Amino acid sequence: MNPDPSLPTQSTSPPVTSTMNLRSVIQYAGLVGVLVLLVIVFGSLSENFLQWSTFISIANQVPDLTLIAVGMTLVLVVGGIDLSVGSILAFSSAVLGALMVDWQWSLWASIPFCVAAGAACGLFNGCVSVLARIPSFIVTLGMLEIARGATKLVTDSQTKYIGSAVEGIGEPIAGLSLSPAFLMAITAVIGGQLLLTRTVFGRYCIAIGTNAEAVRMSGISAAPYAIGVFVISGALCGLAGLTYASRLSTADPNAAIGIELSAIAACVIGGTSLMGGRGSVVNSFLGVLIIAVLQTGLAQIGVSDPMKQIITGCVIVIAVLLDALRSRLDTSTN
Repeated sequence: MNPDPSLPTQSTSPPVTSTMNLRSVIQYAGLVGVLVLLVIVFGSLSENFLQWSTFISIANQVPDLTLIAVGMTLVLVVGGIDLSVGSILAFSSAVLGALMVDWQWSLWASIPFCVAAGAACGLFNGCVSVLARIPSFIVTLGMLEIARGATKLVTDSQTKYIGSAVEGIGEPIAGLSLSPAFLMAITAVIGGQLLLTRTVFGRYCIAIGTNAEAVRMSGISAAPYAIGVFVISGALCGLAGLTYASRLSTADPNAAIGIELSAIAACVIGGTSLMGGRGSVVNSFLGVLIIAVLQTGLAQIGVSDPMKQIITGCVIVIAVLLDALRSRLDTSTN
């Protein structure tokens, strides 16, 4: 029987926006809760963990991973992945070191080339992956080797000592206790979150990751957006190369090996889907903090490096399993 057309129809399902906002709040609260729980646990196990110097040390050590996680979040949102971020970081820092040490350039003259080197690698990844329709996993795996080899060519496979000329970016500001590198990373987090949630570019990236074919059928070219996120990721790797060099005062050809796994883990812990279409830069930053607190806490209670790797690997596996479970729940709900 057809309902009376004179009667108002009522929807039995909650508004999509309200449901998504509630889910985001719950996820954010859960990440903060995990972070607080880790602080409490390690604070009870180590008498030195709750000191102010510990938190300042953590804050000044996370800029490299934070910058990479911002770019990784954008790449994952469009349904891609970037395994070359560590090598691009090393290559960018090598360019910085070569310009400042071999060519005697100033820091501020060298920074644009450091960032441009990372962006160029990202542009290569994006163009080959998107235009040639090759999975980004394969393309960035190749770039991982290309950029690492280029790093060793630029540095002659030797660590270049840059010295005090670059240390100021990694040293805490007097009276603030936080380094310019950390402030740079926080700026990138805010900018990345606004880009993803408050711009047409960000909405198209989410749409491409959710259903690229639907985007194409609607008359929108996905290629510029998909390539764009790889360029942004590369440029952020260039900035990470700067912060990495400032923290160690050197350009190391073996820098940041394996950092791509930590970046992916931070993103997944923060709720970014490996399947694309869902992600939050702020939550990825919380994922970075969770990893940093975990590693610092384990070090303070005397856990060996091999055990720290095992524990961190277990956290990555658990995060991926939770992401898969979350995706299945979303599918069943829809």
